[in-house]
Amino acid sequence: MSSQPNGAWLTQDAYDRLAKELAELEGPGRTEIAERIAAARDEGDLKENGGYHAAREEQGKMEARIADLQRLLKNAVVGESPKDDGVVEPGMVVAISMAGKERTFLLGNREIADGDDLEVYSIESPLGSAIHGSKVGDTVDYTAPTGKSFPIEILRAKPYSA
Repeated sequence: MSSQPNGAWLTQDAYDRLAKELAELEGPGRTEIAERIAAARDEGDLKENGGYHAAREEQGKMEARIADLQRLLKNAVVGESPKDDGVVEPGMVVAISMAGKERTFLLGNREIADGDDLEVYSIESPLGSAIHGSKVGDTVDYTAPTGKSFPIEILRAKPYSA
């Protein structure tokens, strides 16, 4: 698996979980929020109706999440976990040594590690693009967004498992 010009890499499990969430939001979620807005509207003056404004704010957040999920799922590259071959690619938990400190994170999309406290970097991020394609034992040059350059040693790269 080399690069993904058209979308984020997701495991089949992550794709299925997100598709289920989208279906829930688009169906019962929209119905429920519409009912709450209608009930709050029936209470009278909308200027001072906290329930109405809260429901409208929640509706805006839900619609933003729906749009994000639709875009993500439409463009997603769905695949099996990468091979356990030490190559840094999406779906790998990577341990690096940078500036004398070890850091461990998932290279991929934050939606893969749902509920996991693992830090996530996309392959489009400066760090992700610097290490993408390298192998365990490699040292690569990384230029931080601040402009400072660091050597990064790839210590470990293992497929993510939920």
